[in-house]
Amino acid sequence: MYHSVGDCSDDPYSVTVSPDRLDEQLAWLRRRGLRGVGITELLAARARGAGQDLVGLTFDDGYADFVTAALPVLRRRECGATLFVLPGRLGGENAWDPLGPRKPLLDKQGIRLAAATEGIEVGSHGLTHVDLTKADDTSLHAEIAQSRALLSELIGTHVDGFCYPYGTVDQRVVDAVRDAGYTYACAIDPGPLTGPHALPRVHIDERDTAVRLLLKHRLHRLRRRPVEGI
Repeated sequence: MYHSVGDCSDDPYSVTVSPDRLDEQLAWLRRRGLRGVGITELLAARARGAGQDLVGLTFDDGYADFVTAALPVLRRRECGATLFVLPGRLGGENAWDPLGPRKPLLDKQGIRLAAATEGIEVGSHGLTHVDLTKADDTSLHAEIAQSRALLSELIGTHVDGFCYPYGTVDQRVVDAVRDAGYTYACAIDPGPLTGPHALPRVHIDERDTAVRLLLKHRLHRLRRRPVEGI
């Protein structure tokens, strides 16, 4: 689980990795015979009984630096990824982070460019980045179903994946995502809700050297429930 790729000097939420660190992390995967891919590609491989050499890479929030900083690294390391964007904040900024810094988000052109790139999948992160477990029914429908409709129209193809803002999820929200037609959804540590519509992920940031990546990989297998049905 990545977010922004760029300058890490002011990063109170640890959501940024530098391009050089991202390159080191992807190189670490490649040296182990692993390749980063989008979640739909990973799940399709798992359904065929394959995919042991694949790792799902996700980038949350749809920062503009995905196109300028992350994509060149992904291409160099021959990796794909899923980019989760906010169609209700096109060309805006990460106003949900009170401590800042303000980071620009992708506009329509940027999202279309990412979606047209081989190996890059675009999914929904909701409309505006709100905690869905606290949303009323009207807001929940807009954030989940309407965001999918808007994003599908924008990129000209079906949107299969959803990502829960802040990683917060409960049964009501999972049901709403499933009912909206998404094939899968990404959380962080969904506990007993773990499944195709509440996939666990590991947060990655600038501090993650080779040693930390190895430890996170091992701890993830110990701490997270196995995903049934995949």
